[in-house]
Amino acid sequence: MAGMDEVLTLMQEVAAEVIDPRFRALASGEVDQKNPGDYVTIADRESELLLTAALPKHFPGAVVVGEEATFLDPTILDRLDDEHVFLVDPVDGTRNFVKGSPDHGVMVAELQRGEPVRSWIWQPQHGVAYLAEKGSGAHRRDASSDEVLRVGAAPEQPRGATSKGSRFGFDADGRLASVVSSIWCVALDYPRVVEGQLDYLVYKNLKPWDHVPCTLLLREAGGVAITFDGDDYRPASTGPGLVAAVSPEVAQLVVDTWQAP
Repeated sequence: MAGMDEVLTLMQEVAAEVIDPRFRALASGEVDQKNPGDYVTIADRESELLLTAALPKHFPGAVVVGEEATFLDPTILDRLDDEHVFLVDPVDGTRNFVKGSPDHGVMVAELQRGEPVRSWIWQPQHGVAYLAEKGSGAHRRDASSDEVLRVGAAPEQPRGATSKGSRFGFDADGRLASVVSSIWCVALDYPRVVEGQLDYLVYKNLKPWDHVPCTLLLREAGGVAITFDGDDYRPASTGPGLVAAVSPEVAQLVVDTWQAP
């Protein structure tokens, strides 16, 4: 069975082949919108096709659930509880990619019978990878180092970021510090929590290809991810929102503050 390094290498090769050459070089007709503001490019589509073809060669019998394929056929999401599944986000932060920002990534998560067991995040323009394996921890890797990651203790006023608009633009009577803007790329936002730049994130959309790779990384580093209903975030979770945080206490504080009148 292919290991962590083999899958990361595959992602890096795919990015080098079809994503990086299009960075700041997208031609006319290579960018579409699935919905207003929801971009998809030739790089997204080709990256997903290559990963969808390659992963079952390394893992015979595995099912690939990709973001772009699911957009065309939402019933693919019914396969999340299959015996062996790979979730693929071919270009996370596509809007950034279209605008020429280096803040984009490629993400893959492996599930066994619906349970996330491994995940990979590759930031091609930053040359940084984040790896997680259930029960074995979280790592940050670049060309010169491989660092074990653990979340830090939250300060008295937890710092956060949100993609949910301006509602968190207040200090909640001193309980929460002012929020900053999301990078609009979970492949970069979640590492900011794991590495101590932020203490929580709030998201409206709970798409599994976005959050399954990242929440496994966060949990293996000692953090938590819950829905606004207070349940642990899972691949099949739906609902009004998701809070990812350095601790259960911070996560619950954010939920309570959000829901306060």
